[in-house]
Amino acid sequence: MAKLFGELLFELLGALVRGAVRSFLEQTIIVKFGTWLDTRVQGRTVRIVLGLLLGVGAYFLIPIALGLLSL
Repeated sequence: MAKLFGELLFELLGALVRGAVRSFLEQTIIVKFGTWLDTRVQGRTVRIVLGLLLGVGAYFLIPIALGLLSL
């Protein structure tokens, strides 16, 4: 019984650490990329279209990348 609880606790802590690290890395990369892109793109319409394209791309590519990395 102790072994079962130990394994469950280990999995829970591992999932929490992986989630925290992944969210931290994603947020910093996204913020840096967004700041860099914001200075390069001129015009409201272009920003909206580019944002939609990036959003659709992320919607499909992030699950594929996470699946390939087994996260």
